[in-house]
Amino acid sequence: MFPSIPLHEPVLIFSLSMLVFLIAPLLFKSFRLPGMIGIILAGALIGPNALHILDRDETIVLLGEIGLVYLMFIAGLEININKFIEKIDRSLVFGTLSFLIPQLAGTAAGYYVLGLSFTEAVLFASVFASQTLLAYPVIKKLGIVNNEAITAAIGATLLTDTMTLMILAVVTSSLDGSLDMFFWIRLLLGMAVFFLGSLLIVPRIARWFFGKLTEESYFEFLFVLAIAFILAYLAEIAGIEPIIGSFLAGLLLNRLIPNTSPLMNRIEFAGNALFIPFFLLSVGMLTNIHSFLEGGDQLTLGLWMIGVMFFAKLGAAWITGKMYRYNGDQIMSMFGLSIGHAAAALAIVLVGFEAGLFNESMINAVMIMILAVGVISPQIVETYGNRVSLTDSITCKPLEADARILVSFSTQSTYKQLLMDLALMIREKRSSEPLHVLSVVKHNAYDSEKKVAEAEKMLLETINYAACAEVPVKTHVRLGYNVASGIMGAVLENRISAIVIGWDGVHSPKESILGSVIDQVLRGTKKLVLVSMIRNPLCNTKGITLIIPHGMDHNSGFCTLADYIKKIAESTSAPLKAMVVSEDPAKYKEFFNGSGSDISITFEGMEKWKALVDSLSARGTGQDELIIIASTRRDTPGWHSILQVLPKRITTFFKGNLIIAYPPFEEEYDDKAGHNQFLLR
Repeated sequence: MFPSIPLHEPVLIFSLSMLVFLIAPLLFKSFRLPGMIGIILAGALIGPNALHILDRDETIVLLGEIGLVYLMFIAGLEININKFIEKIDRSLVFGTLSFLIPQLAGTAAGYYVLGLSFTEAVLFASVFASQTLLAYPVIKKLGIVNNEAITAAIGATLLTDTMTLMILAVVTSSLDGSLDMFFWIRLLLGMAVFFLGSLLIVPRIARWFFGKLTEESYFEFLFVLAIAFILAYLAEIAGIEPIIGSFLAGLLLNRLIPNTSPLMNRIEFAGNALFIPFFLLSVGMLTNIHSFLEGGDQLTLGLWMIGVMFFAKLGAAWITGKMYRYNGDQIMSMFGLSIGHAAAALAIVLVGFEAGLFNESMINAVMIMILAVGVISPQIVETYGNRVSLTDSITCKPLEADARILVSFSTQSTYKQLLMDLALMIREKRSSEPLHVLSVVKHNAYDSEKKVAEAEKMLLETINYAACAEVPVKTHVRLGYNVASGIMGAVLENRISAIVIGWDGVHSPKESILGSVIDQVLRGTKKLVLVSMIRNPLCNTKGITLIIPHGMDHNSGFCTLADYIKKIAESTSAPLKAMVVSEDPAKYKEFFNGSGSDISITFEGMEKWKALVDSLSARGTGQDELIIIASTRRDTPGWHSILQVLPKRITTFFKGNLIIAYPPFEEEYDDKAGHNQFLLR
C-alpha cells in the first residue's frame, strides 16, 4: 500500500527529511554552490506550495524554530567574546544603521509609493530592517567568524532583530488599544530583569556544573541545551525574540566551552546534522514557487522589495566600513550577512496579515524575497568571505605543516582528561596529525606484562575521549628501565614537535645532577615541553597569568612558545596578563599583538622576582586561574637560577592550574631579519 500525499507517517516524514539533508547539499556542492541553498530549494519543492509532498505542520514549524534558536546559540558560542566586547561599538553602529536606513527607506516607499497607511508602512519597512544569519554556516566554514567586520555583523543582527520585533510589538499593541504606559513599563522592566538575571545566575550555575560533572559528557551536552532553550523562552516572556535569549546563552557559556573541546564538537554536530537543516527546510517550505512562475504584481513587488532592501543594507555596510576602515571584501561580507531574512521577516508579515494590514500578495512577495536572499546571501558571503580569509593576518608558527603533539601519562595519573584537554587546545584545529599518547612502563621481571596491559587499557580511554572531538589518537606503550629514555625515544621516532607531560606538584621540575624524569626529558630533547599541573577543568579558567623572565626575547624559541600560549588563551577565552620581570614589557608586545591574534592581553612590569611572588601570593588561591611560567633550559637565553624553585614556591599558595613552558631551541637565528625575527624550522 502506497502512502498518501502529503505524507503523514512520522517515520516517512523523518526519512524524507534525512534524504533531503543528505542529497541536496551534496548535489549543490558539486556545482560549487552552498549546500544550505539546496535544502531551502528542496523545502520549496516538496512543500505545500509546490509538489505538496510534506505539509508545513506543527512539527516542521517546531523543528524549524528550534533550528533557528540553535543556530544563534552556536553563533554565541563561537564568537570571540573578548573581541566582541572590545569592538562592541562596531556592532552597535552597524546594527543601528542596518535598522534605521531600511526602516526609513521602507516607510517612505510604503507610504508614498504603495499607498499604505503610516502604521502599515512602518510595519512593512520593518520587514526590510530585520535580518537572519542564513549565511552563518558559510562564515563558519571559512573560519572568519572572529574577523572584526564579521563579528560586527553578527552582533548587529541582535540589535536589528530586537528593534524590528519591538516595532512589531508596538504596532500590534496599538491595534488592540493596549499601547499605554503599562506596556512600556512591562517591556523595559522585563528586558532589564531578563538580562541582569541571566548575567548574574547562568555563569555561576555553569561553572559549578562543569566543575562537578566533567566526565559526564552527555550530561554536559544536555545541560548547555537546557540553558540555551530556557533563556530563549525567558526572553520571549520578557517581550523580546527567543533568538536573543539563545545568543545570550552562547555568550555566557562561551568561555566555558573551548572550540576544540569534545563538548563543542557534539554541539556543532547536532546542529549541523539535524537542527539547522530543519530550520532551512522550514524556510524553504514557506516559499510559493508559483509566484515566480505566474509573475504579475506579486513578483514585481517581491523584486522591488529586494532592490530597496539591497540598497539600504549596502548603504549601512558601506558607511560602517568607511567609519572603521574595513576593506571592500569585509564590507561586502557584512552586506551579504545582513541581507539574509527568515524568522523575523516572516513573523512581521504573518502578524500583519492576521491583523488585516497585509494581503496574501504581500506574503507571497516576502516569500519571494526570502527565497532570493536565501540563494544570494550565501553566495555573496562565500565569494567575499573567502577573500577575507586569505587576507587575515596569521600568527608566527613553525613552518612545518602539522605539529605533532605527544602527551605522556604515567599509569598512576588521575588527571588524564585534563591533560588531554590541554593537548587538544594547543593542537591546530585543521591539523591532520593524530595526537600521540604515551605510557612508559618500568621493566619488572614479575609483573611487567600486567603493567603493560594496564597501560594499554588506560590509553584506550584517551582514544575514546579524543574521538568525541574527532581527533585521531595514536597510542604508544613502551617497556624500559628508564622512563625518560622511553619518552625521548618516542619523541625521536615520531618526530614530535611538542610534549605535554604531567607534574604532581610534589617533585620539583628543577634540573639537578641526578634529575627527575622531567629533568632528563628537558636535557634530552630540544622540543617544546609543557610541564603541566592541571588540577581543575581548563574550561573554567577566568584569567591567565604569564610570567616572562628577563631576556626571553633573545630566546629563539619564544616566538613558537608564544603561539602555543595564544592558542590556550584563545581556547579558554580568558584574558591574558603578561608579567615581565626586570625588563620593559613593551618589547614583548610584538610576540602577541603584532601577529593578528584576537586575545585580550595586558602587560605589567615587575622590578624583581620577590615583587612577582608577593603579587601572586596576594591574589589568594585562584582555583579558576592559570599561571604559565615561560621557563627555559639551563644556559639558554632567559634562564635564571630562581626558575629552579619558582614553581614549587608558587604551589605553596596557589591552588589553580600551573604550566611550566619550555620553548624549543632548535630554531635558527636569521641575521637579515632583525633582532626579534627568527627563521623557524
